[in-house]
Amino acid sequence: MCMQHATLKSRPSLTPSQIADLRLAASKLSGPERRSFEAEMTLKYGEGNPLLAEAVFGWGRQTVALGLAEKRSGIICLGAQSALSGRKRWEEQHPQAAQALCQLADAHAQQDPTFRTSLTYTRLTAQSALKALREQGYSEEELPSPSTMAEVLNRMGYRLRKVVKAKPQKKIKETDAIFDNIKKKMTKPCHRKASNAGA
Repeated sequence: MCMQHATLKSRPSLTPSQIADLRLAASKLSGPERRSFEAEMTLKYGEGNPLLAEAVFGWGRQTVALGLAEKRSGIICLGAQSALSGRKRWEEQHPQAAQALCQLADAHAQQDPTFRTSLTYTRLTAQSALKALREQGYSEEELPSPSTMAEVLNRMGYRLRKVVKAKPQKKIKETDAIFDNIKKKMTKPCHRKASNAGA
């Protein structure tokens, strides 16, 4: 109790508005970033005391203490939530099917004809990829939905659009003049000189 009174007496000279700003800033962060921010502010305004940070800013003293320890050691702690949770991607759950899909997509892939980008375009749609994988013997349980299949193909670097082999050249100013000139030549009567051989 005596330590708490001593801590509260040594509160930093921050206005309520500044304290509210620091609380707001901390609330916008999460995980290691939030702990790092709270530790920095505790060192700057609270003499590195987690109890004072709790009293002034309303932050959990255990969280502030962890942030200070991370700052001191340079080791970032991962919570069980972030380290162990989350669903694996389809490619990670079914590596053999993903390999088969990759080979299938490669067979239908083509480089951008202009070579302006390194992207690979494919005529293979998500529906046709699913159909081909079913034909190879993969079960419905192993295969994703069509929308997920489209995402998988995009993650693998294939863009689901048809390849344009060559774009027609744009009409230039001289095009009409060239065709008019050709028309004139085509419609002019041919004048042949009479042969003197028969005279």
